[in-house]
Amino acid sequence: MYIKNYICRRKVIFFVFFILFLVCLSRLFFIQCFRNTYLTQLARKQQNLFIHLEPYRGTIFDRNLNPLAINLPSESLYAVPREINNKEEAIRKLLPILKTEEGYLKNKLSSNKLFIWLARKLSYDAVEKIKGLNLNGLYFIQESRRVYPNFHLASHLIGFAGLDNKGLEGIELYYDQYLVGTSGWCLLLRDGRQEKLGLRQKLVLPSNGYNLVLTIDEVIQFIAERELDRIMKEFRPKAASAVIMDPFTGEILALANRPTFDLNQTSQTDSKIRRNRAITDYFEPGSVFKIVTATAALEESRFSEEDRLFCENGAYKISRHVLHDHTPHGWLSFREVFEKSSNIGVTKIAQELGEDILYSYIKKFGFGVKAGIDLPGEISGAIKDPSGWSATSIAAIPIGQEVGVTALQLIGAISAISNKGRLMKPYVVREIQDEYGQTIKHFYPQVLSTVMSEQTALRLSEILVGVVENGTGKMARIKGLRLAGKTGTAQKLESNGSYSHSKFFALFIGFAPAENPRLAVVIVVDEPQPSYFGGVVCAPAFRNICDNALRYLGTQELPVSNEAETYGAQHS
Repeated sequence: MYIKNYICRRKVIFFVFFILFLVCLSRLFFIQCFRNTYLTQLARKQQNLFIHLEPYRGTIFDRNLNPLAINLPSESLYAVPREINNKEEAIRKLLPILKTEEGYLKNKLSSNKLFIWLARKLSYDAVEKIKGLNLNGLYFIQESRRVYPNFHLASHLIGFAGLDNKGLEGIELYYDQYLVGTSGWCLLLRDGRQEKLGLRQKLVLPSNGYNLVLTIDEVIQFIAERELDRIMKEFRPKAASAVIMDPFTGEILALANRPTFDLNQTSQTDSKIRRNRAITDYFEPGSVFKIVTATAALEESRFSEEDRLFCENGAYKISRHVLHDHTPHGWLSFREVFEKSSNIGVTKIAQELGEDILYSYIKKFGFGVKAGIDLPGEISGAIKDPSGWSATSIAAIPIGQEVGVTALQLIGAISAISNKGRLMKPYVVREIQDEYGQTIKHFYPQVLSTVMSEQTALRLSEILVGVVENGTGKMARIKGLRLAGKTGTAQKLESNGSYSHSKFFALFIGFAPAENPRLAVVIVVDEPQPSYFGGVVCAPAFRNICDNALRYLGTQELPVSNEAETYGAQHS
C-alpha cells in the first residue's frame, strides 16, 4: 500500500513538473517568436542613449560683417523620472531656479519615460545652480541658443528663431532653409544603472547652417531708428516706418518700424508690434503720389516746367465734389504746382492726361504689385483699374487718394527717379556663405522696368529739388547740399468711409545728393500730433538721416562730429 501511494505521488509530481515545463516552454516559445521585436527594442532603449546633435544656426551679418544674429552654446535640462528618489524635494528645489509652475514640474516628473525635457537653453547661472543641487535623474544636453547682440536694432527685418532654432519671422524665416543646417545624432552605451559608458556605437555629425551677409548697414540702420525714436517722442504717433535704399542697386540699407521690440525677448511682445509695417501695411499716400502725374506729364510731352495752370484760388468743382488746396493759389507754373503741392493744379494735369495714361504710369512705378523683396509678408497694395473709377477718381487718385501703397513701393518709386528712370528690385541679402566664409550664392541688382527716360528723370529731379529749396519741403534743407524730395499729408479713412479731419499720415520721400544719389529715403508716420504735415513731421527726419548717413559714407566734406560717426567708430 505504501509503495503504491509513493508511485502515485511520484507520478503526480512528475506531471506537475511536466506541465510547468510545458508552460515555461510555451512561454519561451511565445517570447522568442512573438515578443522578440518588442523586447529587443526595450533592451536597446535601456542600453542605448540616443543624443540629438543640434547644428549651429548660421550667423546673420550686416554688409560690413558686423554680427546681427549669432548662436551661443547653451545647456538644456532633461530628467529620467524613475531615477529621482524624492520627487517632492526635487520639485521644491527646482521651482525657484526654473521659475515655472509647480503643476508643470509635477506633471513632468510623474511620467515613467526614460527622457523628458524640463527646461531648454538655460542661462549659465541656472545651470550652475541646478548642478549644485546634486539630484539624481537630472541631466544636461548641450544645445545652442539664438542671440541678437543689438537687441531691437533692425528687429522687424531680422525676425527671430524659436526654441528649436527654426526661423519664425523676418529674414530668419525667409532664409531658414539656408540658416538651419542639418541635425546629427549619436548612440552611446549605458549600463544597468543607466550610466553612460562613454562607448560610442554610431555617430553622424551635424552640418552647420550657412551664414547670411545682408545689404543692411548697421550704422545707417541706427541713424534711421534714432530718427524714428525722436519722432515717436516728439509727435506721439501710433506708428512710424523708415526705409533707406541704394537707388542704383535696390539694396536696402535700413528698414525700421516703430513700435519696436527686443529680439531676445520676443515672447513678451504682441504680434501687432512685431509686424513689419513697411511691407505689410498699405495706406493712402497723399501728395507724395503726385510724382506719378508729374512723370506722366513730362514723359508724354504734354507739359513743360514753365507751363501755367490756374488753380482756381483754392476751390475747384469736380462732378458734385469740391476740391480744395491747403493754401489758395491763382496762376502757378507746372514746376510750382508740385513745389507748392497744389491739389487743383495736379488734378488739372491729370485731366489733360486722361485715365488710361495715368493708370499706365501707376503700374510702371510698381504700384499694385509686389516688389518681390526677400522678406515674408509683403503685400501688393490696392490699385483700381480705370473701369472701376468714379466721376471724382480723376481728382482723387492723382493726389494719392483711392489708392493703397506700401512704404516699400514708395522707396522703389522715388529711387526710379533718382536712378535715371529704372525701377530696381529691392533686396536685403547680398550673399550666402558657408562657415568658412566661402560664398555659396550671391545676389545681384535686378532692373524690374524702365519707368521713364533718363531726360525725364533729370527734369523731375530738378522739380523735387525745388520742393525742398522753395516749396513744402524746406525743413529738409541742408546747407551746401542739394536734396530732392516730396512731402505728403494724407487723411485717414474713418469707419464710415469718410475722410477724417483729425487723423493723418505724414510722409516724405526723397534722395540725396540730388546730382549723384547715394540714398533714397521714405518716412511714413501714422497719426502724429499736434502737427501732422509731412513737411513738419518727416522732412526734418529726412534731413537728419541724409546728413548723418552721408557723413558716415564719406560723401560730404563736413566735420565728423555727430553721434552716427561715434557709433560707427565703436562698431567698426
